[in-house]
Amino acid sequence: GAVTAREDPRDAFVSEKFSSFEKLPTGAKIGTSSLRRRAQIQHLRPDLIVENLRGNVQTRLKKLDEFDAIILAVAGLKRLELEDRITEIFAVEKILPAVGQGAIAIETLTNNTELQEMLKFLDDSDTRIATSAERAFLKVVEGGCQVPIGVYAQVEGNKITVNAVIASLDGKKIIRDKIVGSSNEAELLGKELANKLLNAGGLEIKKSIMTSGK
Repeated sequence: GAVTAREDPRDAFVSEKFSSFEKLPTGAKIGTSSLRRRAQIQHLRPDLIVENLRGNVQTRLKKLDEFDAIILAVAGLKRLELEDRITEIFAVEKILPAVGQGAIAIETLTNNTELQEMLKFLDDSDTRIATSAERAFLKVVEGGCQVPIGVYAQVEGNKITVNAVIASLDGKKIIRDKIVGSSNEAELLGKELANKLLNAGGLEIKKSIMTSGK
């Protein structure tokens, strides 16, 4: 029915001990439940120990004393009015967000045209276009939550830029690229970039993860 204006899609570094990701010492323990975050963190800093951290945002923050730092979505922290807990925000050039991160979709029954008409005022065209490219990318790559995948599309006027990454679980192998084109072809560009990454080594990464059963 509508896709609302996107909140900040980036990931947040949260720590009570260190002022930045770069200042984490070798062997520091960082918490996240996301394979996407884990892989990109380990690619940037293979000297860190990344461990699973589950639960809702408040639960994860309560467990912060068990870690040197944790990674959470900026959007979630802002919406819960916990923005003050953010120590640092990762640039998308370092860690690409998940598909649709920061965006909210409102679903309706297909035949409920009256409700769809009522929801039009909530729809943000740039966010809808960007997330359609991201979702198209994911549809081609597949893998669900089992494969570390990051993708972020940004609309500027009639142009859209889509950045994406497919990574091995340990972050040692990263296939990353981008595509730029007309925002009218957002979905096609998302699919094109997906095939480009798969052909560049992403398919081998995906097959390795799926066959390993992890």
